[in-house]
Amino acid sequence: MAETPAEVKDLIHYIEPKGEFISFSDEADYIAKGLEWKLFTARSVKRELLYKSGSYQGKVKLAGYEQYGNGLDTIVVEFENGKLSCIHPSYLKEMQSSNFGKELLSGPVAEASAPLTEGEQVTVVQVAESPEQLSEAPKKAKSKSKKAPAKPKLDLPADKVHFTATVKEFTAKMNHFTGEEDEVILLENVKVTTDPELSIGDAWCGYSKTLKKAELEEGDEIEFDGKVVDKKYDKEIRYKVNNPSKLKKTEA
Repeated sequence: MAETPAEVKDLIHYIEPKGEFISFSDEADYIAKGLEWKLFTARSVKRELLYKSGSYQGKVKLAGYEQYGNGLDTIVVEFENGKLSCIHPSYLKEMQSSNFGKELLSGPVAEASAPLTEGEQVTVVQVAESPEQLSEAPKKAKSKSKKAPAKPKLDLPADKVHFTATVKEFTAKMNHFTGEEDEVILLENVKVTTDPELSIGDAWCGYSKTLKKAELEEGDEIEFDGKVVDKKYDKEIRYKVNNPSKLKKTEA
């Protein structure tokens, strides 16, 4: 296994397990723990997850976990260079969000990722590294109070049209009617290519059986037929693609 370059190693704060940790006994145990920590869904079991800090992003695998009293777990993850590190399940779950890390200050994340001992609680501390950062902090907080101007609403086609897009992320969205999470795909660079052409930007769609058959991966360039509607995923993603069909991967 190739070693991670030294400059990348310096960006990761490793917290090694305390001696022996609990490995997953089998596939069922792996899936059960992943579901318990809400790192993936039963229909979309992930073998690799994202690890993010203010200055680093990479993939990790679940190697096992340490268990403390009162049912508290600390996950042990393995980086691409084979290094092991401990992290709290809730913090690793947050790292899977596309919005995670946008406001992190660069620097170590030891306070956030350190394993818990019994009775402790997680406290995330952001530390400014220079007087300039300290002086800028109030300004940034004040600027957040100003509401950003709303993006103009697009004139969406009423009928089914042809799209091109890039697979951005596999995630889930709470279905308030069923009380369960539905698997979804986040898309970027979504464009209507039939006349009249239209740039949608970011959109989302349900992760249907049709899409699963295509064995999509993050970063895949795709084209398909579908209908776009004004239905929010979150504040950033306003539009949804319904009933995608005739999907195929294209070369970037």
